[in-house]
Amino acid sequence: MTLTDADLLVPDWPAHAAVRSLVTTRSGGVSRAPYDSLNLGIAVGDDPASVRENRARLRTRLPAEPRWLRQVHGNRVVDAAAVATPVEADGSFTTEAGIVCVVQMADCMPVLLADRAGTRVAAAHAGWRGLAGDVLGNTVRALDTDPATLIAWMGPAIGASAFEVGDDVRDAFVGHAVEAAAAFVPHGPGKWLADLFLLARQRLAALGVGAIHGGGLCTVSDPKRFFSHRRDRVSGRMAATIWLAR
Repeated sequence: MTLTDADLLVPDWPAHAAVRSLVTTRSGGVSRAPYDSLNLGIAVGDDPASVRENRARLRTRLPAEPRWLRQVHGNRVVDAAAVATPVEADGSFTTEAGIVCVVQMADCMPVLLADRAGTRVAAAHAGWRGLAGDVLGNTVRALDTDPATLIAWMGPAIGASAFEVGDDVRDAFVGHAVEAAAAFVPHGPGKWLADLFLLARQRLAALGVGAIHGGGLCTVSDPKRFFSHRRDRVSGRMAATIWLAR
């Protein structure tokens, strides 16, 4: 079986015709609750056979097997073409046609990047730790081109009304850039509601990225479409993929 268009999100951004991207939702797979149904994560407690089937279904919509990563909420970015087996990283890029960059998520934000000429693409796993650790900066630099020629798309992530954090998270961002204070709303003593989309926009803009799209799809508030670790604690994983057409 394959995934239908209804099981997937296609990023709405003005990417070059050579740039292709798909983002999974939680529908279209075989996993049982609480991983129902298209869980793509192999290390979250789901039946491995179900995950293999789910990944096989995704593969039918892609030109090749995605170059899966072992994500650790860090800032390492690798050349996807060199990834034969999963390596520890939170972003990948490619300039080669047919190589599929991929990141998994269940509240952390996937950020896809492409140049306007359609010659290079990247995917980054940008939760708050990754953002604070400059995973987006490392991804932009790995693309090795003028950031003004890049466009970005921010995928589903925990929304500002659901993302409660402590002073440590706010301090990590405001200590780096004072304008980050605008992304935090007080929510009780030592607590804040953080706008991950705004924080990513600020970082991308500071890096000189030419255009930023997406943002606003909240994983926590849409349980029918999206997995959410913050909401459910035990949860599956979705995937954001990007590649260059042959």
